[in-house]
Amino acid sequence: MPNYSPISPGPLNGKKLIEVSHMLMGPYCGMLLADLGMEVIKIEPPDGDIARTLGPHSIDGHNAYFVSLNRNKKSITLDLTTDEGRKKFHALVAQADGLITNLRPGAINSLGLTYDKLKHINPKIACVAMTGFGLDSIESERPAYDYIIQALVGIMDLTGEPDGYPTKAGYSAVDNSAGIMGALGLLARIIEGKGGQVDIAMHDVMLSQLNYLAGAWLNAQEKPVRQSLSAHPYIVPAQVFASADGWLTLFITHDNFWNKFCEIINKPEWITDERFCTMKKRGEHRVSLIPLLNEMMKTKTSNEWEALLIPLGIVVAGIKNLSEAISSPLTKDREMVIKLKDDETNFLSIGNPIKNIGYKTTYNISPKLNQDPNAQFES
Repeated sequence: MPNYSPISPGPLNGKKLIEVSHMLMGPYCGMLLADLGMEVIKIEPPDGDIARTLGPHSIDGHNAYFVSLNRNKKSITLDLTTDEGRKKFHALVAQADGLITNLRPGAINSLGLTYDKLKHINPKIACVAMTGFGLDSIESERPAYDYIIQALVGIMDLTGEPDGYPTKAGYSAVDNSAGIMGALGLLARIIEGKGGQVDIAMHDVMLSQLNYLAGAWLNAQEKPVRQSLSAHPYIVPAQVFASADGWLTLFITHDNFWNKFCEIINKPEWITDERFCTMKKRGEHRVSLIPLLNEMMKTKTSNEWEALLIPLGIVVAGIKNLSEAISSPLTKDREMVIKLKDDETNFLSIGNPIKNIGYKTTYNISPKLNQDPNAQFES
């Protein structure tokens, strides 16, 4: 690991953010920015972010779901439907560089959480609204969660076995992706320095991530279809294989890697075989090659294949579960499991993936509800 300075405020030190959000997308966006040094004041309704009640796990009074998304923040409860609540909120707006929210557009507008409603207080504030379908689209008020977006943009249709049922990604891919986009969009407006509104739609974010698949459809009317065992639509072999003791994924692109692979498995004749000699040919003859590889890959364990192929530069990996991934030497080396310390507990969490050389991220546990009732931004 690089040498980080022992104490660092982070590259966003001095920037001030108001977060009016709940559940995952907005809080994740705010947490990423807080980890990078931005001062974040989280405004919650009087009964708190619903995430404080999600899931069965509580450690020393801290809800595990909530803590995983809200470290390094302050918490204040305000009823933004009241004059008193709005007055306190506007006092924070006057000092803030940014505002993030992921409420529904109707609530965002009625509560005055847009640049147009706040520019008279602070013309340089950057506001980002992360919603399902955009602030003012034809479906802006349609309810949206991660599941719904995965269903609507084609992700579920593309995931799973060809003869199986549509399948969602195994984690909240939409919420996390939109949170990252929200942070990027907000920072762009803050850097510009003029203030303004950023409109992030979960629907748009996930369509953008279908990039080359969408490009093939838009320009060649090639309809993407599910591939067996998570196979890549163009690259062969690039998919999941059964090994002697489990599963692994093998991904061979360039022909020089294919040649190395053929040599190491004692199949040099495949290098010149007209069906397999180039990446294009392998794609055309997938149905001939994959059954041969299926039998070959079953002859060794996943670890044995890794030991054999990784030194050659071939992309291969045994399929791990979450426990194995978290306990891996690489996770430890990258310091991705961190402790959120306070006076009551040592809470384990996943750290920020952004490693800024010269900065060491400080991780403070998430605030209790209304922990900072008189919160103001530091000067």
